[in-house]
Order: sequence, then C-alpha cells, then structure tokens
Amino acid sequence: MTEKDKVFMQRAIELAGKGMENGFGGPFGAVVVKDGTIIGEGYNRVTATNDPTAHAEMMAIREACRHLHSFQLDGCTIYSSCEPCPMCLGAIYWARPEKVYYACTSKDAAAIDFDDHHIYEELQKPDGQRRIKFERIMRPEALKILRQWEEKTDKKSY
Repeated sequence: MTEKDKVFMQRAIELAGKGMENGFGGPFGAVVVKDGTIIGEGYNRVTATNDPTAHAEMMAIREACRHLHSFQLDGCTIYSSCEPCPMCLGAIYWARPEKVYYACTSKDAAAIDFDDHHIYEELQKPDGQRRIKFERIMRPEALKILRQWEEKTDKKSY
C-alpha cells in the first residue's frame, strides 16, 4: 500500500460518509482510479433512487466506464470502503480491473445489518430449493438467439 492508495481509499471512505449523511443509502463509497487519477466515484444510492443495484461500486464502475468509453476497466484499480457484495463482485469481474482495495470486511457490514452471506448460500442451491423460485422455460427458443450470436461476424466480444 502506497501513500496514493491511502488517498484514494480516504476518498472512498469520505464518499461513504457523504452518501450516508445525505440519506442516499448505506455507508458505502468507492472510486475507480486509472493512471493515478480518479475516473469514477460513487456512494450507495439504493434508497435515494429505489434501485437495488445502486451500490457504491456499481455507481463508480458506471461512471468510470462512461469516462473511458469502454465496458472494461483495463489498467484500473477500485477502492471500496467495504468488501464488495456478490453483485458488485460480479460487476468487478466483468469490468476486469487490475486490482481492488477494500477497507471494512463483509463481516463488518453484517454487524450493522448489511449481510450478504445468504446470497452466497442461495447460489449453491438448485433452482427449486432457493428462497426465490427459479424455473427455466422456453430454452429452445432462447438458444436460437445464442446461436445467432455465435455466428454473428460483426460482434464486439467481451
């Protein structure tokens, strides 16, 4: 960890406080950095926007991707005030940054009623045993579209 890492993490922590103090959502903040410059930042806005995906990391990733005109964060580092939840972790892997720093742990978040352990447990269960019922329907019809993608010659792979 360098002094610059501390500066960027401090900004993520400040954003967490800002969002919380303004009543936008939970106490979480994040920044995305490329070449020593913040290119995306965010704080939790779930309750302000009625959007369950408006987590700090998601907001920062969206802003950084708009800045880069790219759906990937090549050469970027994410600083998050807390260990990312499963949704944010998935987004991080899709965005492919170089590194992620986080301050608080998921256990710290669980201690203040932000517990995502149940999501990890649900992912391990078969469809029929999950709290929210999942049922696959119309697979042959949907497979046709997947095959069309496979054959598409002008697709942008990711």
